[in-house]
Amino acid sequence: MLGLLLPVWHAVAQPAANAPEMADTLRQDGKIYVVVAVIAVVLAGLLAYLVSLDRKLTRLEKEVHNR
Repeated sequence: MLGLLLPVWHAVAQPAANAPEMADTLRQDGKIYVVVAVIAVVLAGLLAYLVSLDRKLTRLEKEVHNR
């Protein structure tokens, strides 16, 4: 039980006004848009890969079913 409560207790003990400095710095420099763009490209690539994989699997399932 203590193992489950310890991380929560640690998070509650943190001051709420402690904002992440890295995000502020990236936002001020305008680099946050680069980070968002890279994340979007990676997610779009994963989506494209999953769609192509689904098409290949569908085709293989049809081949196996028709035999």
